[in-house]
Amino acid sequence: MSEAVEREWKPEYRLDLHGVLAPLQRGRGDPTFQTGGSGTAIWRASTSPAGPVSTRLHRRADGTVVLAAWGPGAAWALDGLPALLGAGDRPEEFVAHHPLVADSAKRLAGLRLGASMRVWDVLVPSILEQKVTGTEARRSWRELVRRYGDPAPGPVPDGLRLPPTPAQIRAVPDWEWHRAGVDNARRRAILACAAVAHRLEAAAGLGGEAGRELLRKVPGIGVWTAAEVAQRVWGDPDAVSFGDFHIPTVVGWALLGRPLDDAGLLEVLTPYAPQRQRAVRYVEASGFKRPRFGPRFSPRDYRAI
Repeated sequence: MSEAVEREWKPEYRLDLHGVLAPLQRGRGDPTFQTGGSGTAIWRASTSPAGPVSTRLHRRADGTVVLAAWGPGAAWALDGLPALLGAGDRPEEFVAHHPLVADSAKRLAGLRLGASMRVWDVLVPSILEQKVTGTEARRSWRELVRRYGDPAPGPVPDGLRLPPTPAQIRAVPDWEWHRAGVDNARRRAILACAAVAHRLEAAAGLGGEAGRELLRKVPGIGVWTAAEVAQRVWGDPDAVSFGDFHIPTVVGWALLGRPLDDAGLLEVLTPYAPQRQRAVRYVEASGFKRPRFGPRFSPRDYRAI
């Protein structure tokens, strides 16, 4: 399909278009996500229940968002535009308990939690980010997409590619996983998800803890990975990425002036339930920089092993 279908939609709330969609981009070189040269248009390539789809989003001066879509999944993408941009989010129900969070919530009123409503596209890069640096995970994602993802449909920017489908992932040879820097544990988790991918899409409809629990039924999917998916796929405001290497430290320094472990993070976020993840998002987006101590963690290159 070379001809685009379009939808115009004007939200009745403040919207930071780039801020809402930013969590769906896995690094600046993500082949499935590109920002136009002017910085105003956002291109995405996705799978959908109806097949592949490419989308281009931009916002007019009057606040109207225009979505153009190509491919078999175009109608699905158009239907999902409000949810993608946070129409189902309820930030007005959030109550801040720390000055930094209150200030961030006020300044960043357009930073809503969007819902992509597509589990598979988020699940694979989330698994790749388990227990490795962001640099490692993003490199692996780029290499898998470029080698096994199809070109995105429509007249799209050069290099825009679709996430590999479950069938394409199951066809990746063992040595190609190694070449992409993916260890056996993450590879097994991704393949386990690919085997039941159609069932896991139900998590988006369940939402909340029920959706996260469904994802955790797959071996290799724990609390951290399920939360990372929930945040992006159904805009879960309470899904905190417990077990993260950085979040307890950043939140601890920002709110208490000292680092935390997971137990401490749970305690400090308890007053924010059922919107604990929103509090974390406000901290991360606030511009706060924690103190730096010692050398940075060095990425491993599994291809050299």
